Amino acid sequence: MYRLNEAGYQAFLVGGGVRDLLLGREPKDFDVATDAHPEEVRRLFRNCRLIGRRFRLAHVYFGRDVVEVATFRAAHDVEDEDSLVVKDEEGRILRDNRYGGIHDDIWRRDFTANALYYNVGDFSIWDYAGGVEDIRAGVLRLIGDPEKRYREDPVRLLRAIRFAAKLGFRFDAGTERPLSTLSSLLDSVPPARLFDEVLKLFLSGHAVQSYELLRHYGLFGHLFPDVEKVLDSEAGGPYRQLVLAGLENTDERVARDLPVTPVFLFGLLLWGPVRRRAQVLEAAGETPARALLIAADGVGDAQQRHVAIPRRVTTPMKEMFVMQLRLQRTRGKRVPGTIAHPRFRAAYDFLVLRSRVGDEDPALAEFWTALQAAGPAPPQPQAAGGPAPAPASVEAPARRRRRRPRRRRAGSTGS
Repeated sequence: MYRLNEAGYQAFLVGGGVRDLLLGREPKDFDVATDAHPEEVRRLFRNCRLIGRRFRLAHVYFGRDVVEVATFRAAHDVEDEDSLVVKDEEGRILRDNRYGGIHDDIWRRDFTANALYYNVGDFSIWDYAGGVEDIRAGVLRLIGDPEKRYREDPVRLLRAIRFAAKLGFRFDAGTERPLSTLSSLLDSVPPARLFDEVLKLFLSGHAVQSYELLRHYGLFGHLFPDVEKVLDSEAGGPYRQLVLAGLENTDERVARDLPVTPVFLFGLLLWGPVRRRAQVLEAAGETPARALLIAADGVGDAQQRHVAIPRRVTTPMKEMFVMQLRLQRTRGKRVPGTIAHPRFRAAYDFLVLRSRVGDEDPALAEFWTALQAAGPAPPQPQAAGGPAPAPASVEAPARRRRRRPRRRRAGSTGS
């Protein structure tokens, strides 16, 4: 910001970073707004890269840290003879690179809590939309006409849910009213963009609250329609418990600064429809493993039309599913080697989670827990109401060495 100021440009810290500092939280990242155009920012910073087509942005890199620098943008109602602002028939903005000043830019922000500008020149906060007051009151409010703002960018529906869940804010009445009535707008958003939004919703430490708000306002079904059908079915009780338990576990791991992965998240969400379809295929004669793979492919292909999940996630997710079958085998020489499988840890964690909600025998999870802790001779799972079976040997039996027949020398007649 100082370098931009010294070059004659305005520069402000803006958005969530200012909001979080006012709330006493540690900001995840920092964004800068300026009247310098992206190309001018790049001329000032060698460590800069321009990104985006819909919104042209400058990313300035400092080691592993990235500062996003956005140019002030003009109001939408300005006639755009150069076609720098492009909308579709429903009013959704497809491209917007018409620049303006800070007085224009403020009305382009989505929520008042995110529309605060921190001036490094005199260390003041510039608040045009009442954001400071809303933060103090714990209110999430859209700037401008809510329905129009949601139509301009339907992802704002998900952003509203995410900020309400993250901050613990309540919705302003005008901001809340269109959440349900405009939920179908999500069907027009590119599935690849929704993948990123789903990660922000569920892997940032507020997954349970995000999930409950999405379900409450009818948004979840537009992201995961097959999952919604299973959740709402009469037999969906255990699966609902599994999803909630998994999301609670995810939030706990984020709070403890432990890693969380999209593989486990999407495996958790898609397990219900995959298992239901696999049961139908098994009844038709498919083997359990093949039925599970076919079901995972079918559910995954259908899901891509709503939230595009990349192959780097779907491939290990399917392996985790198939490992659920492999973990049911607790006897034999190959049992100890299962622990070395690359997907064992994720599959084991998923198995433990399933056992907690009654989706799998708890004794099976106890077996694999004991095997990891005790080594080569773990206790076997105990059948309900029956005696504990004798522990199976996990050491391969010694191989007998075959004796080779003696070779006869040439001319020998033997004895």
